[in-house]
This record gives sequence, C-alpha cells and structure tokens, in this order.
Amino acid sequence: MSTKSSDGPVRWLHPDEERAWRAFLRLVVTVQSGTARDLAAVGLSEPDYEVLSTLSERPGHTSTLRDQAEKMGWSRSRLSRHATRMEARGLLRREPDPTDGRGCFLVLTEQGLTELENAAPAHVESVRRHFIDRLAPEDLAAIEQIARRVDDS
Repeated sequence: MSTKSSDGPVRWLHPDEERAWRAFLRLVVTVQSGTARDLAAVGLSEPDYEVLSTLSERPGHTSTLRDQAEKMGWSRSRLSRHATRMEARGLLRREPDPTDGRGCFLVLTEQGLTELENAAPAHVESVRRHFIDRLAPEDLAAIEQIARRVDDS
C-alpha cells in the first residue's frame, strides 16, 4: 500500500492535529457508546431509534426507502436489511411504491410510534447526560460551526 497520494507527498499530521483527531474520535465513541447503552436499556438500538425518529418526522410517518436512506446517510441496502428486522418486530411495514417497481414505502406502525414515544424521553436524557450538559453554550455553538464547515466539504 502506498503512503503517497496522487497529488504528491503525504501531509502527515502534526502533533497538535493528531491530538485533535484522536480526541474527536474518543468523543464520538464515548458519546455513542453511552447513548447506545441507554437506548438498549429501553429495548432499541441506535439504528432502530434513527429509523423510527426520522420516519416520525415525515408526513404520514411514511417515506420511500430511497428518500429515507438518503436522509439518514445510509445505503439503500443497509436500510432495507435493517427495515426487514424492524418489520419482523412490528415497528414498521413496507408498502409497494406504485411509481417505482423496485422501491417501497416504509411506514411507521402504531407499535413503532409507541416504542419511539416511550424511548424518546430516555434518549433525550441520555444525550443531555453524555453530551449537552457537559458543554457550555459556546462549546455547542463551536461544535455546530465546526460540523457545518466539515459538512460543506
């Protein structure tokens, strides 16, 4: 494996850049593992919660698989596999998409909405405990600004 990019020599990280990168990775792992553990205690995985919460925001609690995958930043195949597992648990159902013979709609079921409504307070408390309440308002603003800058690239 080459250590050189096609644009020239590798721009290795300086010690302060390396520390910042590793701190960011630790932050993500720490927050995600905490919130995942707390969601598991109420019977949902992080991917379950993400699917349920994003579907709940859609008109009629319905979305095409394609649009839902795009909104979540997932591949269609990943979402399809996960939706199959959620469908087996009664959290959502699929309906044919008459405009796309290969596509389908994902529909949040009453059971899925109830599970989301039951989990949401615990999830919000978890996000607060593991992230929000540990930071000052200016830290949150800085993170939002950084995220926008990184997302624009």
